[in-house]
Amino acid sequence: MSEYQINKGIGRSVEYKGLKAQYLFIFVGGLLALFMVFVIMYVAGISQWVCIGFGATSASALVWLTFRLNAKYGQYGLMKLAAVRYHPRYIINRLRLTRLIKHKQNK
Repeated sequence: MSEYQINKGIGRSVEYKGLKAQYLFIFVGGLLALFMVFVIMYVAGISQWVCIGFGATSASALVWLTFRLNAKYGQYGLMKLAAVRYHPRYIINRLRLTRLIKHKQNK
């Protein structure tokens, strides 16, 4: 039986075959969801070849998308993208312009 190295050191994030951190969990969760959809479709009576075709194309799209996101955004990229929504677009300052420009005098 093959052995796979999952962690590459203490204190580092989980990595498997190049997928790091949250992308690994997205990948595994997506494959589990696709398997469940495949089983539901098969039990519902949809043709076997339609189920296999759907499973193969959606699984390959999931693999491609996950590895693409991993390469594009890196380990913390998705969290940074989510955090951008909470940043203000601009800061409103309602002080008069003269008060902003005036230097403070020492007493």
